[in-house]
Amino acid sequence: MELLAPAGSPDALIAAVQNGANAVYLGCGDFNARRRAKNFSQEDLVWAVSYCHVRGVKVYLTLNTLLTDKELPTALELAALANRLGVDAVLVQDLGLASALKRRFPDLPLHGSTQMTVHSLVGVELCAHMGLERVVLSRELSGDAIAHICQNSPIEIEVFVHGALCMCYSGQCFFSSLVGGRSGNRGLCAQPCRLPYNGENPLSLKDMSLAGHLGELAGMGVSCVKLEGRMKRPEYVAVVTAVYAAALREGREPTHEELHALQVAFSRSGFTQGYYRGQKGPDMFGVRAEADAPGEDFYASARSSYQKERPLVDVTMTAAIQSGRELTLTVRDSQGREATALGPPPEAAHTRPLTVEDVWEQLAKTGGTPYRVTELDVRLDPGLSVPKSALNALRRGALEELTALRAAPPQRRQLPEGSRSPCPGPDAPPQWVLSFFSAAQLPPDFGDVHPAWVELPLAELADHPDVLAAIPCPVRVVLPTILWDKEANQVRRQLRAVKDLGVTDALVNTWDAARLAETEGFALHGDYGLGVLNSETLYALRDLGFQTATLSFEQKLTAIRHLQKPLPAEAIVYGRLPLMTLEQFPGGDPSQASLTDRKSVTFPVVAAPGGRAQVLNSQVLYLADKEEWKTAGLSYARFLFTTESPQECLDVLQAYQNAAPPAPQSFTRGLYYRDVE
Repeated sequence: MELLAPAGSPDALIAAVQNGANAVYLGCGDFNARRRAKNFSQEDLVWAVSYCHVRGVKVYLTLNTLLTDKELPTALELAALANRLGVDAVLVQDLGLASALKRRFPDLPLHGSTQMTVHSLVGVELCAHMGLERVVLSRELSGDAIAHICQNSPIEIEVFVHGALCMCYSGQCFFSSLVGGRSGNRGLCAQPCRLPYNGENPLSLKDMSLAGHLGELAGMGVSCVKLEGRMKRPEYVAVVTAVYAAALREGREPTHEELHALQVAFSRSGFTQGYYRGQKGPDMFGVRAEADAPGEDFYASARSSYQKERPLVDVTMTAAIQSGRELTLTVRDSQGREATALGPPPEAAHTRPLTVEDVWEQLAKTGGTPYRVTELDVRLDPGLSVPKSALNALRRGALEELTALRAAPPQRRQLPEGSRSPCPGPDAPPQWVLSFFSAAQLPPDFGDVHPAWVELPLAELADHPDVLAAIPCPVRVVLPTILWDKEANQVRRQLRAVKDLGVTDALVNTWDAARLAETEGFALHGDYGLGVLNSETLYALRDLGFQTATLSFEQKLTAIRHLQKPLPAEAIVYGRLPLMTLEQFPGGDPSQASLTDRKSVTFPVVAAPGGRAQVLNSQVLYLADKEEWKTAGLSYARFLFTTESPQECLDVLQAYQNAAPPAPQSFTRGLYYRDVE
């Protein structure tokens, strides 16, 4: 298995490489999920790729945030540099960016970030269809779930094995942006899950560590194990990388002393393997105490592991020292690269002639370089003399040439970008879509409201098929946001049941749900979780066969207005916006119905399919008295009813019909009128 280490800075990259990482992942500029890390300038990136490739280490560039139309050209320029330099892969979250990269740079490998929320085999299959060569699975998966995916996956699978755990499924968290104006989907998460609620820390998970399960993961067919930590200091990267690298290299699990070193480096009340073992609950939660920080002696020891160059690359040498001919030294690496250096012919020895041992001693002196001589074939005529300086120069010349060969970028294509025809969207006000959390919320009479669609969760409609008779318009079923492989058969049965009722449209929030619904013959409608922030994503969704797409609510209405809309676009204009989608309830307590923060603001917690939970915003999004959403080129405006009664749903609809101002109770305009970082 490949060991992939974090590089939040050049020093951290050196620490990772010198301690045995097979690959590193790093960010350059603002388009990565750890924008607050030191990260790399473009000049740093040039150095980093060369440094790593010379030492046999791969470099993966993280371009794994959602991008706006204005940002895409800059991101593509960075990708062009990465393509020229020979970056080994780019990690992506944004479908539009991925689509553009495949067209422009067909030889540049793409990996699906964990921000894509891929957590099942069908999700992996769709990623393969999109042209991705590897996908990073959600960290919530159990060992059994990972094994099933690996055994059937058409592409490589990468798994996080050590570091911080987000409480929310990556890619489905909007807490930081809606409450703090800093988006985790754009690399600036303010970590609200580490703050206290209800007087405790029910959203703060311990760090994960699968250090005792490396053999199992290898046996499953996992291609790459990943260490989290681009926000961590280089000493942390050095210690954690060294422990995992030694275990993998020696085919064993870490020792007791190594496990202790991992905990000293960083932990939150110890580590957890709860998700991997399928053992959710209160034991998974923990916090970081100031007293847990390691001392300076620990950091000093860690620094010593990467302050000197280690011989990481094995080479073989062939030296020819023959009378009347130039000195010749050829160096070869394990990939078949070959470099040759020449020197002046040897002289006849006047005293002690040169021996094979003398040649070995000089040519094997590779200290201070990345190279280690494992084999040296010396062809030496008798009675000759060569100065040590000449042999040293021969060695330096050959290794310098080999270094240049190892650093040379591969030849890759860069294709021109074609133009697109403008697709501004309709001029008329959007039609309404009414989305209900439960069948019990449906009003007995819709009155003079004429929605284009009504949406119900799949399980609700399957359990209450009689409600269809009272709905005066087509119905879309809403698939669960999270859908593991073990739940797929039940969902397929429910889809077939509602299809028999005449329902053939599905709203999907993840690629996993999209693939499953598509295989059951449902027309696809994209929800907010697909991260539609730019026009390229809308074009890509159209090409994937989607009928409509809900735009991300992490953008202003002015930005929505300027998007190209090659397929009908939808936006949420009312409701409690989702903040987090959780694999388990806060604190591991299924009775947890709300979270109250330090400012006495309360966030509802509702049950989701599969024993999961969803945290909703404390305030209701309300735009009835605003006009901008009506002129933003939307085809549909969605009303998201979650905690409302049937009468409250009707009251809201009437208020929007009358453009009524909001009631005095708490409300929000969301992010439609304010910038989000």
